Amino acid sequence: MDIILLGPPGAGKGTQAGLLEDEHGMVQLSTGDMLRAAVKAGTEVGLKAKALMDAGELVPDDVVSGIIGDRLDELGPDKGVIFDGYPRTEAQVHSLDDILTARNRKLHHVIELAVDVEALVERITGRFTCGKCGEGYHDTFKQPAKEGVCDVCGSTEFKRRPDDNEETVRTRMNEYRAKTQPILPIYEERGIVSKVDGMGSMEAVSNAIEAVLALD
Repeated sequence: MDIILLGPPGAGKGTQAGLLEDEHGMVQLSTGDMLRAAVKAGTEVGLKAKALMDAGELVPDDVVSGIIGDRLDELGPDKGVIFDGYPRTEAQVHSLDDILTARNRKLHHVIELAVDVEALVERITGRFTCGKCGEGYHDTFKQPAKEGVCDVCGSTEFKRRPDDNEETVRTRMNEYRAKTQPILPIYEERGIVSKVDGMGSMEAVSNAIEAVLALD
């Protein structure tokens, strides 16, 4: 089963993709990660992408499509995938159609994690992690049992991402809306879009996604 998982930064998309990988043996395909891997591996498409990125240019759709196609070929026909960060434009929607059709695959679901902007701002701006082991905490939802001391490793060093601030979060949300706006109507016409409440607990969101997948 091949799906697209949509959601703005902080919606829990990465967490849910990880759960899908564990539960169903699916593979998350992030275009950014694949580009970096192709460049590192020195593949033909990767070398083309590297030359463009080194020149400060955007990687065109045909190069991204080539990398996705190569990765699907590596995985084989029996491994379901979760597309992350692609497609973002109408042209990429049609490119993905061609990529999947050429490999006798099809897109089963487009699942969007719907979020409340104000709640998302609170969720993201309150995040911090242990500077030593990386355990995650939150100002409101998950404080260390002992103030200032990591529950896992006992470290007293904590850090926050510099871009976890309200202005950046709202900018990310606007960018996400702008990027997904062109593609959702296309998939809605095909009847494969499902919206899931991304503000629920991790388990609740996972259960809702599983309910969508069970429709097949």
